[in-house]
Amino acid sequence: MDLIVDRPSPARGKAGVAGARRSGPLRWRAGLATLIGGLLLGCWAPLASALPSKLIEPLAGDDADARSAALSAIVATGDPLVARVLEALGDGRLHFDAGVAVLVQDGKAIRLDDGSAVPVPKSEAIMTNNRLRSEIETAMAGLQLESSDPKQRLEAAKALAESAEAGQRDAIARAIEKRADPAMLPFLQQALARIDLADPDPGKRAQAIRSFATSDDPQVRALLAERRRDETDPKVQQAIDETLAQIASRLARSEWVGRVLTGISLGSVLLLAALGLAITYGVMGVINMAHGELLMVGAYATYLTQSAFRAWLPEWTDWYVVAAVPVAFLLAAAVGMVIERTVIRFLYGRALETLLATFGVSLLLAQGARSLFGAQNVELSNPSWMSGGLELTANLVLPWNRIVIVGFALCVLAAVALLLVRTSLGLYVRAVTQNRRMASCLGVPTGRTDALAFGLGSGIAGLGGVALSQFSNVGPDMGQAYIVDSFMVVVLGGVGQLAGTVIASFGLGVVSKFLEGWAGAVIAKILVLVFIIIFIQRRPQGLFALKGRQVDA
Repeated sequence: MDLIVDRPSPARGKAGVAGARRSGPLRWRAGLATLIGGLLLGCWAPLASALPSKLIEPLAGDDADARSAALSAIVATGDPLVARVLEALGDGRLHFDAGVAVLVQDGKAIRLDDGSAVPVPKSEAIMTNNRLRSEIETAMAGLQLESSDPKQRLEAAKALAESAEAGQRDAIARAIEKRADPAMLPFLQQALARIDLADPDPGKRAQAIRSFATSDDPQVRALLAERRRDETDPKVQQAIDETLAQIASRLARSEWVGRVLTGISLGSVLLLAALGLAITYGVMGVINMAHGELLMVGAYATYLTQSAFRAWLPEWTDWYVVAAVPVAFLLAAAVGMVIERTVIRFLYGRALETLLATFGVSLLLAQGARSLFGAQNVELSNPSWMSGGLELTANLVLPWNRIVIVGFALCVLAAVALLLVRTSLGLYVRAVTQNRRMASCLGVPTGRTDALAFGLGSGIAGLGGVALSQFSNVGPDMGQAYIVDSFMVVVLGGVGQLAGTVIASFGLGVVSKFLEGWAGAVIAKILVLVFIIIFIQRRPQGLFALKGRQVDA
């Protein structure tokens, strides 16, 4: 229910943001194709330059350090052919046969010394291990710093910030001297500092360590903590301790902001779940235990809309959520009005009976969903425009689906406020909420107002189901998780008070997230419940009391 403060999970269509930090060989090769496209006029165009076989020879040996040094030496040449060599090495197409380095592609082979065609070697290609493959990726990232695509340059800078090697120092320094893109510069500086951490000069090591002081990346903290265990110079140790303290402070602030934003996200969900209940409970005083199942109705309406789009409008599938909004509202409103006309209208004024009756209705609705859709959760996927997230800091990412839901909740709130203030139905609802008998005496059709208010509250619950379907499991029992929280929000905010519902929703959301970080989810919910009980004992009317004489009481 809360925002992902670490990296977003790829589940439910959300692209993982952290995955961009370390791409696999296939992704680097795909990006590299753009970089070397200008070098290759055809698959076997004449080589613009050549690399001596002596540079390639250590790669065919067994000495891991020598292989790493050879790879760094190849990259340091800056030769345009380096990109093709690295790609061939990673793909298992680079051979060293009889003292000659040979590159194979599409069943043909050329010598790297002079670009001449030779028979395809029968010997095995140069083997790569995990260490060498990682170094190849880093080297490719260094080459991508020269790409014409700004996105590729940024991806390369991010990769180097995590795994830069000494052989890439010159390339990184050149990129910084060329006034790299502002978005790239912090990552390039971090990559340069990572390399300088291994410098034999303690002064350079201390300077590199202090350059990390503005970082908010947990990986940097782990890197410095590891370096602290191996460092022997007292001045460098002091620099590490001071930098770690600054990073810890920044991470703590980032975590605090993350909890606030997570609480706002939870509050928006509670608002959608409780807004309709605030209307029905405020107008009719009905304890509707089936309200959670109306959320479920909205979620299943979203699922049916998605299925219809996939079957008949596959090219518009990304917009099924937009179409699901009116569908879910109307379907949930219709179900709610049926419940009001067939069950609740006969039980007004008898709170215990309505509680028991609506609890039975909730069981019927849940069982009906099991019969129609099965007991298992159904699958819904986020539209592409709701996938991924907004990266605020290295350890704080806001998923787009959560951002959209917060905005959606505020739009629903604005629409309900306008309806209650600017329409005759809103006038009737407010009149019945404040004094039902007086409103009836003045000609307000209280029976029809009850039905329409119940339909409106149920429709809003259906909209809550649309929102929940984008990040929560959709199944027959999904509504039960929100009914208690919804009633807590309504009671805390004040019966029938829209402003109280809003403040209580977001307040409980933020407080819950801070308590979860301190005591765990279960203890946090208990503490919230105890707080609400004590608060209601002190202030039974909630945060905001109704205005008007309650002669019905």
